[in-house]
Amino acid sequence: MNLLLKGFEDFGQYLLLLRRSFTGLLRFRLYWELWTHEQIHMGRDSLFLVAIISLFVGAVTTVQTAYQIVSPFIPKSTIGAIVSTSAILELAPTVTSLVLAGRIGSSIASQIGSMRVSEQIDALEVMGINSATYLILPRLFSAIVAFPLLVIYACFIVHVGGIIAGAFTGAVNPTQFAIGARSFFEGFQITFMLIKAVTFGFIISTVSAYQGYFVRGGALEVGKSSTRAVVVSCLMILVADYVLAQLLL
Repeated sequence: MNLLLKGFEDFGQYLLLLRRSFTGLLRFRLYWELWTHEQIHMGRDSLFLVAIISLFVGAVTTVQTAYQIVSPFIPKSTIGAIVSTSAILELAPTVTSLVLAGRIGSSIASQIGSMRVSEQIDALEVMGINSATYLILPRLFSAIVAFPLLVIYACFIVHVGGIIAGAFTGAVNPTQFAIGARSFFEGFQITFMLIKAVTFGFIISTVSAYQGYFVRGGALEVGKSSTRAVVVSCLMILVADYVLAQLLL
């Protein structure tokens, strides 16, 4: 019971922090500078990590799909259809976001948490600056922009990994893979993928900021808040993944 009440208390505090983040806005130029910095941190600095993971995810998915298709009556193009559909609907948005929750989420929580324990947030409040707006809003907008771009990039790399693995193992050639990918493609799949990307970006940025904003103590507590940010973000991503699939598919 106490754990349930604590969960409701945290959720209410989280909603209040979100509302406060959209009040007391400062000059647009200041937000633009903060947003640009966060975009570089979230987007450009994550490209290599996303590429490596997506490449191997596409390769492994292709190999495992080919292993399960044992009937000679099933065309090879089916492998491309399964891998492509899986990449668009699930692998690119969800796997990428779970990985980025560890990289970006922990970074947001530790940055804001360090500012809290070093009393920098208190200094902002003394100067009359809404610290929630100053710290959270640029990170939120950056995540909403960066995550869809990274997911599109990841989706492309997953297809590349699948094509390379299929050609290397002889399971499916690039032409067959492309035929299968096109045969089952629907435009709404891309829309669904982008909706998931925006949702996951919102979850990771706000949950991580919340964990860092209310940390108390010293360096040890900052580390714990970073861990909680990753764990809670991953759990919320999985819940949101199910809810969006249930509502939109």
